Amino acid sequence: MSTADVPVARPAPVTRLPSLTGLRWIAALLVFGFHAGTMRIIAEPDYKAVVDVLFTLGLSGVQFFFVLSGFVLVWSARPGDSRLTFWRRRVAKIYPNHLVLWAAALLVAWWFADPVLPAVALENLLLLQAWDPRPGWFYSVNTVSWSLSCEFFFYLCLPLVLPLLRRARPALLWTLIVALPLLILALWPAQHLVPEDSRWWFTQVFPLTRSLEFWLGAVAAELMRRGLWRGPGLTVASAIFVATWVAAAQWIRAELWTTLLAVAYLLVITAAADADVRGRRSPWRSRPLVWLGEVSFAFYLVHVLVMTSVLRWTGDWGTGFKGWRGPAVVLGFLLANLVLAGLLHRFVETPMMRRLAPRRRGHPPVVPHPRTPEVTSADGSADQAGNTLAGGPGRAEGRSTYADSR
Repeated sequence: MSTADVPVARPAPVTRLPSLTGLRWIAALLVFGFHAGTMRIIAEPDYKAVVDVLFTLGLSGVQFFFVLSGFVLVWSARPGDSRLTFWRRRVAKIYPNHLVLWAAALLVAWWFADPVLPAVALENLLLLQAWDPRPGWFYSVNTVSWSLSCEFFFYLCLPLVLPLLRRARPALLWTLIVALPLLILALWPAQHLVPEDSRWWFTQVFPLTRSLEFWLGAVAAELMRRGLWRGPGLTVASAIFVATWVAAAQWIRAELWTTLLAVAYLLVITAAADADVRGRRSPWRSRPLVWLGEVSFAFYLVHVLVMTSVLRWTGDWGTGFKGWRGPAVVLGFLLANLVLAGLLHRFVETPMMRRLAPRRRGHPPVVPHPRTPEVTSADGSADQAGNTLAGGPGRAEGRSTYADSR
């Protein structure tokens, strides 16, 4: 028997990308800090200036979530998964939490005697509100759920587009990596094509425009799963992100920073994923950060409702807290929201995922092992059954699962 005939034992492939889970918490914290700043909880000018510097661009944490969602869902897509199976799994992931917060928000509205039109409540319940440009409709009930409306649209589209991504030539994928940020940039002059009172909705909420960020992550994931992605390591990518964040907050016009941050987020996401795949060091996969990332979806859904409800109930809405009390209140809200998020994750999100989501079958895509820089090409990965999510025969088996991004 020749040495070529001797089977070679391969180390177990990567099973998780915990650094991406940890990074989810950073994005959620950015959104929390932004909302704490806009609610003017801190009245002391010096303290408020610090919050403004750190979290002025915190709303872009949602942009990070969209890029990450596209990356993760393409990375972890399993050959043979039907479209219905994929859609059912995504509904099981996000809808139970949404339903709980939708009901809680209506109870709060009833308590404060806030009028809520039945049509608005129904539109929000069905996660259709992001398509409605009317003020008071796209931000309604639990206001942050507008992003779930966008995600629902992305989920509907992905099983239809993913087979095309699997068949796409590398040159086309790299063209998309360049073109998608430019399209995000083009939204700013394009907003003048819509009525002035709808321009915020068009650039910040409209699912079609926000899908550009999702597809940016999706294309990058396809390049990485083929072993074709070329980007900086995690240290350099993190430095680029910090430099971009500081420059955008201080000197760069708003028309430009959304594009720059989308690219910076993509570099960090791909670098963190690559660090996990290759077994390199990453500060984002510590056990506390991973737990925080796991509850970040619940944290995102509860934080605005909790803060606004408490401030209104205590009579402190819009007044702010002087001296050290302002930062103390923000810290208290952070901890309270974390407790509620942990409970929601433990008693709603996790058990409902187990009960409602279909069992996973088959194997996710091949990923490069830390000692194996090359990965099987996706050529020949066309949709074989017409109703499968992606994939095809002939791939080596390996697990590359990731905790659901949202």
